[in-house]
Amino acid sequence: MAEPVIAGRAVVAGEAEGDALVTDESLSFWGGYDFKTGEIIDRHHPLHGVRAAGRILAVPFSKGSSTTTAVLLEAVRAGTAPAAILTTGVDTFFALASIVAGVMYGKSFPVVALSADDFASLRTGVHLIVERNGKILQRDGQAR
Repeated sequence: MAEPVIAGRAVVAGEAEGDALVTDESLSFWGGYDFKTGEIIDRHHPLHGVRAAGRILAVPFSKGSSTTTAVLLEAVRAGTAPAAILTTGVDTFFALASIVAGVMYGKSFPVVALSADDFASLRTGVHLIVERNGKILQRDGQAR
């Protein structure tokens, strides 16, 4: 049986694998993400209290300013960043964080832009494999 495939656009190319963590609300990393733990700490966000570290975070776009980049850089350095970020369009703050993390720490993460329909098809808990070209394979079930 073939795995469902999503053809995304690789904004920052890379490979990652992990369980999806999906939200339809934007996220401010400044005051909304604890880079020490990888937990979403924005009390008004639906994912409040959930750890995104090591997961494939699907968030439509960032909210806020370039501080998103700074917080994500700290999370990469601490090992608590998402394994990849999927968005509904090109998000420059997520892309910049990944590119700079690659230069500074040798640890970039994939950033992939999806169509609105493909983004809406994602579900939390589904195991995803992100390929360098932006293709995303979906597997039902728990983390591997």
